[in-house]
Amino acid sequence: MLVRSDLNVPLDDGVITDPGRIIASVPTLKALVDGGAKVVVTAHLGRPNGEPELKLSLAPVAAALGEHLGQDVQLADDVVGRDARARAERLTDGNVLLLENIRFDPRETSKDDGERMSLARELAELVGPAGAFVSDGFGVVHRKQASVYDVATLLPHYAGKLVAEEVSVLERLTSSTRRPYAVVLGGSKVSDKLGVIEQLATKADSIVIGGGMCFTFLAASGLSVGTSLLQTEMIDTCRRLLDEYADVLRLPVDIVVADEFAADSPSQVVAADAIPDGKMGLDIGPGSVTRFTTLLSNAETIFWNGPMGVFEFPAFAAGTKGVAEVIAAATAKGAFSVVGGGDSAAAVRALGLPEDGFSHISTGGGASLEYLEGKSLPGLEVLSTQS
Repeated sequence: MLVRSDLNVPLDDGVITDPGRIIASVPTLKALVDGGAKVVVTAHLGRPNGEPELKLSLAPVAAALGEHLGQDVQLADDVVGRDARARAERLTDGNVLLLENIRFDPRETSKDDGERMSLARELAELVGPAGAFVSDGFGVVHRKQASVYDVATLLPHYAGKLVAEEVSVLERLTSSTRRPYAVVLGGSKVSDKLGVIEQLATKADSIVIGGGMCFTFLAASGLSVGTSLLQTEMIDTCRRLLDEYADVLRLPVDIVVADEFAADSPSQVVAADAIPDGKMGLDIGPGSVTRFTTLLSNAETIFWNGPMGVFEFPAFAAGTKGVAEVIAAATAKGAFSVVGGGDSAAAVRALGLPEDGFSHISTGGGASLEYLEGKSLPGLEVLSTQS
């Protein structure tokens, strides 16, 4: 059985700082192992330039995955080379082999269909003619890559538990949504969230804007944002969005500013329309949290993607934590809440918030957004076709 998992976890000097994606991959792998399958897992880590990079080896991931599975997980020295083939041939029922970082092979992300297919064929050969493919890496289903898309055209294919659950949750956000429906968007760039704003502005009752992207909206409102992060090329677009969806979009009323982007930079809270020249906004202020609390506490459905500030710096984490706590409180009262992966999921764990305080924490930020935008996701589309 060939399984595409998403094990792209953050590392700090070889130490995994957030094992969330590894833990999320376990149910599918455990079911296959318990069923007696010989399991070959493929996954990526980071963005190597199509060649091996020691710091992006899956060695620490294999060790952590083994701990969570409760059994040894072999790691091949290569992707589809001699060691991978030899280990795959020796696999016994219930054993797990993790191939080295799939992106060490440039064919994985090639734009050339033939190059990707050649890698896909070698992956399929590892599990033999009786093998099958299980797609369980939701964080990559929006990518047309060899281990995500092309291999599914060669083998009988199935959605893993993780992918099936993610799709079920996102379908719920786009169809049978209980109202009031609130969307919370943060992160650095408006351009990353433009599509989802356009799609959800007609579906949601309110869209809360925070994070670095809020400054482009504030600038579009005619306000000075000092040295804050700003996408000047998006100002006209933000102005149009504010005009079209004035009854839906909600901006911060105060901002935590500092002299520079640094954890120890002295901070102060200022009104959103009074950001001093030379100061940069690094978080939403307490007044904004209070304003957003009013919107979120009564919501029946909440989708959150993107932190409200630089949560990695304790001095600028209060906005993200405050909003997250409000979402968790609404969930406890019966709201359906989805944390849209990426930095939002990392923030939940980094700030010590209970993961079970939210209805669902996605493993795929980009994939979640593209699904909600209504885009076709190649890794999902291919699962609905016959191999």
